[in-house]
Amino acid sequence: MKKPIWFILLVFLFLTACGQPDTETKLQKVGLLVPDSIDDQVWGTKGYKGLLRIQSEFGVDVFYEEGIHKEEEIIKAVKKFENEGINLIFGHGSEYAKVFSEIGDEYPDIHFVCFNSDVSGDNVTSLNFKANAMGFFGGMVAGKMSQSNHIGIIAAFEWQPEVNGFFEGVLYENPDATVYIEYTQDWNDPELANSKLEKMLDSGVDIVYPAGDGFNVPIINTLKDRGLFAIGFVSDQSDLGENTVLTSTVQHVPALYELVAKRFLAGELEPGNSYFDFEDGVISLGTFSPLVSEDYQEDIMDHIKNYKETGLLPNQTESGKE
Repeated sequence: MKKPIWFILLVFLFLTACGQPDTETKLQKVGLLVPDSIDDQVWGTKGYKGLLRIQSEFGVDVFYEEGIHKEEEIIKAVKKFENEGINLIFGHGSEYAKVFSEIGDEYPDIHFVCFNSDVSGDNVTSLNFKANAMGFFGGMVAGKMSQSNHIGIIAAFEWQPEVNGFFEGVLYENPDATVYIEYTQDWNDPELANSKLEKMLDSGVDIVYPAGDGFNVPIINTLKDRGLFAIGFVSDQSDLGENTVLTSTVQHVPALYELVAKRFLAGELEPGNSYFDFEDGVISLGTFSPLVSEDYQEDIMDHIKNYKETGLLPNQTESGKE
């Protein structure tokens, strides 16, 4: 018995449609792991705000766990999230990279996301802020505004790209400056950071870049009490004192969370290491202190605009070399 032509066409269209790849992924529920607290008012809080933005923008249920940083804790939390039906997990820091890379194959229906790391696996992504330029422009402001020509950096780790960027930015703007650099080897040790600050202040430092999200607020408050200055870190910290915080190097983490969720929904969230900078709208300088002249603010913003367009910092030539 011959089939009518419309029936054959219908079967053909059905088979063709079945053969097309599904370019979109359903965002079911989203989970967040933070190593410390969502109430730290810096890094952890930014992750939580990113989670809430996803909840608001996409109407999905969200879950979070605090104080998760040991391997066994991460594995246990991931299993719990799987049981909740979560298929997108953010590990809010670099400490999740190793575990996510190791267990990713065990959870093929979950996409794992962490920060500032090197990862492997078909369903693991690391979001890396290209923080060198952020530090450079913050350093320029410090170099311009220092009265003593002694500027300090208190960072957590040597590998932080914003540290070298800040150092170079200071010297580009002010070749006569001396830059002091100390490391705590810990994101969250305000007591050690403050002891290093005291040594710097004895050297005549009048501006400090506290590049650690667990100790920058206490350091800025100490500087405020001494009538000295700071460049804020990660968040726009002008609310700690507009006459203390000259500007801030800001990472817009909630915006990056939303961008990741959009890519996941579109089937465009690539595994591996992804990099983000000023041109992606997730890094900027924060509010300027009124102590920074409007002319200089405009000068800095022109430099940033040029960097977005060319990828070159003010101390670089067209070949990309200093």
